[in-house]
Amino acid sequence: MRSGSSAFRANRLLLAGMLLICLSAPEQALSQQGAFDLDGKPANPFDAASGKIVVLVFIRRDCPVSSRYAPVIQQISAQHERDASFWLVFPDKAETPQTIHNYLREYAYRLPALRDPEHALVKLAQVQITPEVAVFNRSHQLLYDGRIDNWYLDLGRSRPAPTTHELADAIQAALGDKIPAANQVRGVGCYISDLE
Repeated sequence: MRSGSSAFRANRLLLAGMLLICLSAPEQALSQQGAFDLDGKPANPFDAASGKIVVLVFIRRDCPVSSRYAPVIQQISAQHERDASFWLVFPDKAETPQTIHNYLREYAYRLPALRDPEHALVKLAQVQITPEVAVFNRSHQLLYDGRIDNWYLDLGRSRPAPTTHELADAIQAALGDKIPAANQVRGVGCYISDLE
């Protein structure tokens, strides 16, 4: 009976160790490659979250779909400023801090912005297109990655108004410590892979 009990304890320790690895994955991934603030300093949006959920919004300055979503992103982030930490993430290696500053001014963004030239956050969030979002719970586990809503049917063709709201739904699920009904829905916009 003792050997069975020892094996059970060993399995529990192994499982606990694996859970710790999963929970610290965002911090480890970023320490290896890194994202940067607009002053060029390494930045980790998970460190600054203070127990809030984290929402990463991936956009490109040259993507018209990203630009059209600026008011939507700002509205959702304003609704959740107390319980969610929002970050704009620019994955294009060619973007300079100055061009990003200009873009933020042009669209009246008040959210903090990061550059992700090595795609550390892109990989962590599993996004493929701009604009897409990633929602992480308070334990920094990825709950949702994909589109903001279904406003766009394809490039150049949109609905008068969205009929589904995946980002808002994912935030509500994260706040309730639940898993969203949809955990991944690809967006319409500009592919990130073409930036390599």
